[in-house]
Amino acid sequence: MKTVSLKIDDSIFGETEKILSRISMPRNRYINEAIAYYNKVQKRQILEQRLLAESNLVKKDSLNILKDFENIDYAD
Repeated sequence: MKTVSLKIDDSIFGETEKILSRISMPRNRYINEAIAYYNKVQKRQILEQRLLAESNLVKKDSLNILKDFENIDYAD
């Protein structure tokens, strides 16, 4: 386990302490869980951005292919 020193805004620290007193959880555990959750959120946003960029790359080709299919004359 790594030791990290950080500065927390007074308001955030106070709010955290109030919450911790009500849920009976060690501060260290609470901060670890908060960071783990935030990492998941960030990974999801990174994936979303990547998928959007890749989707935009193939968007034009996909539309052209759809137009080609629309123009096919299906003879019986």
